Amino acid sequence: MMIYQIHIPRSPLDEFVELFVYFKGVQHSHSVDRFLPNGDVEILIDFHDRPQFIYDNESLKEIQACNRVWASGLRTEPITIPSGTDAEMMVIAFKKGRAAPFFPFPMQEIADSVVDADLVWGSGLGVLRERLLGAGDTDERFRIVEDFLLREFRSKLDVDPCVAFAVEQMTNTPDSINIAKMNDQIGYSQKHFIQLFRRAVGVTPKSYLKIMRFQKAVATIDASNEHDWRTIALDCGFYDQSHFISDFKHFSGFTPEQYSTIKTNYQNYIPVG
Repeated sequence: MMIYQIHIPRSPLDEFVELFVYFKGVQHSHSVDRFLPNGDVEILIDFHDRPQFIYDNESLKEIQACNRVWASGLRTEPITIPSGTDAEMMVIAFKKGRAAPFFPFPMQEIADSVVDADLVWGSGLGVLRERLLGAGDTDERFRIVEDFLLREFRSKLDVDPCVAFAVEQMTNTPDSINIAKMNDQIGYSQKHFIQLFRRAVGVTPKSYLKIMRFQKAVATIDASNEHDWRTIALDCGFYDQSHFISDFKHFSGFTPEQYSTIKTNYQNYIPVG
């Protein structure tokens, strides 16, 4: 039986955590997905003891094993991972730009990385996993995770308002943002703000904006069967069609035209094996 449930945590956690996801018994006809950069940071809790693997994007050979609990940082390139068939997992998905209070180091240190939780937080999340394994149902598991995060991190739940403003602007209107003008609104020097942003988000404002423009392009392509590539490029904030194609291929491994022919049930997850 397939189970897929989500939970929105209570305040003040809901300002930093988008949602919790629990799934079990999901079935796919493929075993491997390419996951595209979307600006997200996650903690993943695996209820099985067998490792989950990360694969080389080209050869699909195993390059990293993930065990029990791990953290996945913001990505600037695609990553190839299991499709989730027959897995049982809890995912803590942070709001964009809001994961920093939960990590003991600047977010750029985990960008484009997947790291075992023990190396980040010690044994705490491993103990949390054991409690989840003994829980009676999904609602209890959601409550246990929520209580744990509030107990361990409530005193650290803070965000720089200028970083929050920049993330919101670039996430919601990537097509119309000019970073220089936004810097003028914020009032910091460009160098200082780049340092603040990288510590809180994981990448520079310029890199984050590229990811958000790419995400708008993905959503635009997914929403239609007819595509005017020049119009899409300009509507999503790219300088021209050439830059659009180059960035799209960097973030996905496909040209926009190639991507448009791929059938996928989940945005940002492309079956590759």
